[in-house]
Amino acid sequence: MVIFRRLLGDVLRSARMQRGMTLRELSAEARVSLGYISEIERGQKEASSELLASLCEAMDLPLSDVLRDVADAVAIEELAIGIVATTPISAGRPSGDVVASAA
Repeated sequence: MVIFRRLLGDVLRSARMQRGMTLRELSAEARVSLGYISEIERGQKEASSELLASLCEAMDLPLSDVLRDVADAVAIEELAIGIVATTPISAGRPSGDVVASAA
């Protein structure tokens, strides 16, 4: 079974280390407890969207990059355990311009 929070933690830890940041530095910059960040990086806790945004901002890293890296890691793990998507989700989406509705 693919554990999203473990893969998210791996991506966040890798990003932090590539930037040469310690947990203490990230904790101070993001205003999140060091222990909580550590638990997120180890896949033991779920990160809320607000907390994830705060961590990304502290590392000057777009949230979309983190989510893309996690999605890629999930896809690799799914392939490794034999989960193969028959139809991509995007296949059902209409092509062309996106129109927002306030309905």
